[in-house]
Amino acid sequence: MKESLVYNYFTDDEFLRISNKIKEAEKITSGELRVSIKEERPRFNKKSVRELAEEEFYKLGMDKTRDKTGIIIYMLLNEHQFYILADSGINEKVEESTWDKVRDEMQLNFKNGEFGKGVVLGVEKVGNILAEHFPIKSDDTNELSNKVVL
Repeated sequence: MKESLVYNYFTDDEFLRISNKIKEAEKITSGELRVSIKEERPRFNKKSVRELAEEEFYKLGMDKTRDKTGIIIYMLLNEHQFYILADSGINEKVEESTWDKVRDEMQLNFKNGEFGKGVVLGVEKVGNILAEHFPIKSDDTNELSNKVVL
């Protein structure tokens, strides 16, 4: 049986840490974060990593959050690519360059082989940015799962 590529990059403990970091971040923001990690692109699919992130965003129902404050960190492992995609409510208040800075900080960890640490850092940074613009509301509910999507 072929071993899953994802375990060359992450351990189960790291998945738990990522999920816990999402839960922690969502205690300070009304935004909804997801992390989706794919081993490889779908066969014969020539779409860009951004387009794949958009497909995953809609597939996970992230466009249905109350204030359009969903954000996904989408990773394509075998191509060493990832993309941070935010919904329209976030994009109205946060510049794209903000996510580029988070991406660059995550990449530093990835270059050192610290993938779990890089994703946890990314989730923490995204959560803090969202908290500035979309603080938690008294009637906030966790609209989406905090589990890493594989």
